Amino acid sequence: MFIILLEKGEKRGAFSIINEYDEKVLLFFEQEDDAERYKLMLNEMGVDDLTVVEYEENLLMKTCEVTGLKYCKIRPYDFVVPPGYCSDD
Repeated sequence: MFIILLEKGEKRGAFSIINEYDEKVLLFFEQEDDAERYKLMLNEMGVDDLTVVEYEENLLMKTCEVTGLKYCKIRPYDFVVPPGYCSDD
């Protein structure tokens, strides 16, 4: 699995989104290309210093269970865009 890491700044660590229940959700990408595309969309929104990193799926899931962090697996052919990416605001 691949995740996106924020490399610099106060919010350094794994990139996550906020769901409709105001919970942080970590995105696990099955394909590196999908993670890279998502990262490029974030770059276009002004979010820089991102890296795509591969981790063992079991390690990611266990970490989320221990910390109480929600996660979502992004499979090939899933269509995901960062919140606000298509907004004209």
